[in-house]
Amino acid sequence: MIPSSQTGNESVKRPKRVMIVVGEASGDLHGAHLVKALYRRDPTLEIFGVAGDGLKREGIKVIFDVDRLTGMGFAELAGNLKTIWQAYRLLRKALREERPNLLILVDFPEFNLRLARLAKKSGIPVLYYISPQVWAWRKRRTQKIARWVDRMAVVFPFEVPLYQNEGVAVSFVGHPLLDLAYSSEPRERTLTQYGLDPSRQTIAILPGSRRREVTYHLPPMLEAADRLERQLKVQFILVRATTVERGILDGILEKAAVKVPIAEGNTYNVLHACDLVWAASGTATLETALMLRPMVIVYRLSWLTYALARLLVRVSHIGMVNIIAGESVVPELIQSDVTADKIVAESRAILQDPELRKRIVRKLSQVREKLGSPGASERVAEIAFSMIS
Repeated sequence: MIPSSQTGNESVKRPKRVMIVVGEASGDLHGAHLVKALYRRDPTLEIFGVAGDGLKREGIKVIFDVDRLTGMGFAELAGNLKTIWQAYRLLRKALREERPNLLILVDFPEFNLRLARLAKKSGIPVLYYISPQVWAWRKRRTQKIARWVDRMAVVFPFEVPLYQNEGVAVSFVGHPLLDLAYSSEPRERTLTQYGLDPSRQTIAILPGSRRREVTYHLPPMLEAADRLERQLKVQFILVRATTVERGILDGILEKAAVKVPIAEGNTYNVLHACDLVWAASGTATLETALMLRPMVIVYRLSWLTYALARLLVRVSHIGMVNIIAGESVVPELIQSDVTADKIVAESRAILQDPELRKRIVRKLSQVREKLGSPGASERVAEIAFSMIS
């Protein structure tokens, strides 16, 4: 519990307190940059909540570790209900006892909207940063947000009217990845440090930021890598998400016929060095798009989750790149289509057709322009301070 700010009988002005809750690796990344911006404005802030490695580095008080919350779908989350309930009870207690001046929620809607309702009933203002995908799933969820959230800070311009129509105070702040997606070293240096040949075409493998995503995606990706290596002069490099234990990757890689080095904490230099990317649907696809690299998007879920998603999802694409573009810019392989054969076929089409690659890069550049300008974290910090009482 954060100590009370009192000295003897003399009351001392209590530092402003902010509670932040994230639900996965990308939320931790964006939350960490937001916290850094908050501390720049007021180093005396007391910030606590759910954290991963990024938020821990910023020095917030950790109520619960984000790695324990990570799920990926209905069926997968069901197996983690005990942990989720434990986290909710701890955060509920922190809201009631610490009485933060502001609750900041980052994505993770199934969990965070319950906290928003609790905070609203307790008179604690709620800022929601990075909107739930109401446009893809449940349009009625915007009505809940209107009741429980005081301010939305959204990262896609098409989300603004969805909230305005429900009377929600909303601001488009730009996408936070725009501050991060750039390379800091030449392609040759990046490849040689991983023992790769700069003269070869290189494919980056980004199998996901959750354990189950990796176990679903990486085996067919590695099988495709083995086949493609036999057909073309290509090489591969795997990027590990901070929320995936190295041992999980090592266990799968040691069974593979192809040798693939692992890159850690060097995502944008690796993407810059590659000619093609195989990415699990999610933040990795936007990172790849911002680096203007062609990609093949893959996504596989448990069959129960997939069946439920088919009933609920109302968009024609799963990759944010294609959703933002409003067309199929890069190929998507979903569920039973996530096979080595199809990954190889889509990859050969891109690698062996220079005009197709140019067309994809041109479309990705247009997607980048739609995401606004750098400075999202600073804009959200400004909104946060306007709400802190």
